[in-house]
Amino acid sequence: MHIRVISSAAAALTIILTVGCSPVADPSLHPEFNASTATRIPAKPSSSFNPNGNLYWGDIHIHTGLSAGAWFQGVRSTPNDAYTFARGGEIEHTAGYGIRIRRPLDFAAVTDHAEYLGFLQARDPDHALNNRSLRQRLLNDGRLSNTWTFFRSLTSSKIENYDLTGWERLSRAAWQETIDAAENHNLPGQFTTFIAYEWTSMPEARNLHRNVIYRGINVPELPFSAADSEDPRDLWTRLEKEREQGMDNFAIPHNGNLSDGTMFGETMFDGGPMNTKYAERRLRNEPLTEIFQIKGSAETHPDLSPKDTFAGFEIFDTVLSSDLRKSEPKGSYLRDALRLGLEMSHNEGFNPYRFGVIGSTDSHNSSSPIEEDNFHGKLPLLDGSAGIRLRASTFFPEEMQGGTNWSAAGLAAVWAEENTRDALYEAMQRKETYATSGSRIRVRFFGGWGLSENLLSDSDWLNEARIRAVPMGSQLPDNKNKSSGAPQFVVAAHRDPEGANLDRIQIVKAWVDESGQSFEKIFDVAWSGERTLDEESNKLPPIGNSVNLAEASYTNSIGTSALGVVWQDPEFSPENETFYYVRVLEIPTPRWSTYDAKRMGMKAPEPATIQERAVTSAIWYKGRQ
Repeated sequence: MHIRVISSAAAALTIILTVGCSPVADPSLHPEFNASTATRIPAKPSSSFNPNGNLYWGDIHIHTGLSAGAWFQGVRSTPNDAYTFARGGEIEHTAGYGIRIRRPLDFAAVTDHAEYLGFLQARDPDHALNNRSLRQRLLNDGRLSNTWTFFRSLTSSKIENYDLTGWERLSRAAWQETIDAAENHNLPGQFTTFIAYEWTSMPEARNLHRNVIYRGINVPELPFSAADSEDPRDLWTRLEKEREQGMDNFAIPHNGNLSDGTMFGETMFDGGPMNTKYAERRLRNEPLTEIFQIKGSAETHPDLSPKDTFAGFEIFDTVLSSDLRKSEPKGSYLRDALRLGLEMSHNEGFNPYRFGVIGSTDSHNSSSPIEEDNFHGKLPLLDGSAGIRLRASTFFPEEMQGGTNWSAAGLAAVWAEENTRDALYEAMQRKETYATSGSRIRVRFFGGWGLSENLLSDSDWLNEARIRAVPMGSQLPDNKNKSSGAPQFVVAAHRDPEGANLDRIQIVKAWVDESGQSFEKIFDVAWSGERTLDEESNKLPPIGNSVNLAEASYTNSIGTSALGVVWQDPEFSPENETFYYVRVLEIPTPRWSTYDAKRMGMKAPEPATIQERAVTSAIWYKGRQ
């Protein structure tokens, strides 16, 4: 074994962990969090009312120590911590170091699990990480050779094994803590909070989770949990009854990619056939779905979109069970669901899958770990430090969930007139939203008839587009001027001002033909550089790569800061029901695991680079069939 000699000053900032015969430093654990010097919430000016819409960034899927799964992992942070982090303040990570987002968000929601909400906080005083913290174990034990045993001893516990006496009283108190934190941090014009929770249905480890979002302060005494029912229809019944009592709400499904084909399947929960009433209820209760988050992308899968060059993005496709079996792609991804909706509309006369999209994180650290170079994980025992994430300081099975399988994602982008609960809620209901993988790419998308191909050259183009076209999330109106042919789509995209240049804009189209079968096609409609479409494949060559893996760096020497286009579908058929959505790609940049590898002095694991992206809600065309 080799021994590295370090100075006492360096020793104060570094722990030495043995990997095989080579010592590896884990600087991500330092400096230790100090409440007295922690960065406070910065001042933020109010945004002005804008009838054409302002772009607001948020995360409406954040867990705290009130969630049982987070508590088992040692998380003790609170809803107040979550909103402090979202507003730009520094909080303590479970591993004892400070975490802070560089750019505050505009809105957020704490969505702790409804199932026994806050129960363990009061009923688990002897938790192993209470007696000896994760930080102490990492600092004092060196490489945690018993990590897997320790992890299983904590996470295999079942809440039903505890004395459940008084659970409802404890959950009410935790729910009130959630409400109070949201009210205390809600600052109209500056920062918006939503009172929310997660309903965590997992029949046979198939993910059917939903986040429930409330418009205002009028909320139930207790959330509806999967312990009440695992059937989404029962959740909808509860939400419908609440709306009758003035509690405006909706639900957002997430991680269809882990549902084993059940989130967007062809049948109802009990296996029965869908019908018009079912479709109407689903659309009314679930206007959006989450497609980017820590547990991977749910836009599409290479098996479902084999001709899509960019379909293999951040794929996480094992169900959340100990056997790590593969999740069936069919019925699990956004694009496939939207296509199935077209087929059902054509063949059955109803469509349950006309939802918009957002991103959010699903962090269990009261945080939003979206920054690739500032990633701090989801579940502390699985990914609480760079050493744990890269398996340099722990012994986990190589295929274990977590580690490099997670994504530093995602964000909800909402076009709303102002930063208030009412305006953001209404924008989400009308689906004027999009999702990003964490980058703050700015995208506007409109569709209409008879638009000028020079529209974007007009300084007042946005007003014109809002008058003569419809935004993302809408249905194209009837074409009153039959001679205008195909609809036109206006897309304007700008790079994240603190991020990477743009590679291209794509429009994803899917349609159903007279036989009732759906098809899809990807159009590259605007791009940077002097590239041209290949004559045979009609595909655009890759942008290139400026990433330096050893330094975990890149340059904006390729790509461009802005792209825009007015595009007309060259293959439009007025008879076919169709949808269109936009995907904007950045140039390649280092993935979070590459930044971690540089910190640890290790070789970056694959994938070492990432093309961050934005995906918009669709615009639908009804067709003449």
